[in-house]
Amino acid sequence: MSDRAARRSDLGAPRLDEVDERILWTLAADARIPNNRLAAAVGIAPSTCLTRVRALEDAGVIRGYRAEVDVARLGFAIEAMVSVRVHAAARHELRDFAKRLLRVPVVRDVSFLAGDKDFLVHIACTSTEQLRDFVADELSGDPSVATTQTNIVFERLEADRAHQGRSFDELRGWRA
Repeated sequence: MSDRAARRSDLGAPRLDEVDERILWTLAADARIPNNRLAAAVGIAPSTCLTRVRALEDAGVIRGYRAEVDVARLGFAIEAMVSVRVHAAARHELRDFAKRLLRVPVVRDVSFLAGDKDFLVHIACTSTEQLRDFVADELSGDPSVATTQTNIVFERLEADRAHQGRSFDELRGWRA
């Protein structure tokens, strides 16, 4: 375990002020923003901004920075969301089942669910044959799996944080 990870596990829920939230909001919209521009955007000195960002990282609020890869451009044109229900007798194996799925190369992520399904598995495949093989071999072929339902993703849309709202407070107070 890294020093940062060890410090994270010792901390409770961090107390964030308005500046911390503006930093997070800005980074959520553009994680590649240089520190001096981030500092200017939130109205603090660059050294203070860097200290605050590192504190947010140490507290586990910022978990990382990632490149968003367009998997379709790499030949993985078929994306699907597969819901999975495991047999009641296999409930004690849920975590191990999810970890095993995460080792399968076509799996992008696995979500534990509340409701009538146990997992939602997001996969990206090169073909419908590869999708079929994943569902048949990795899911339906597993004796702990009771049912699956495969939904092909036609298009993936994501929220634009820069234009969605102005703050996390605004999101917390949102009403339909």
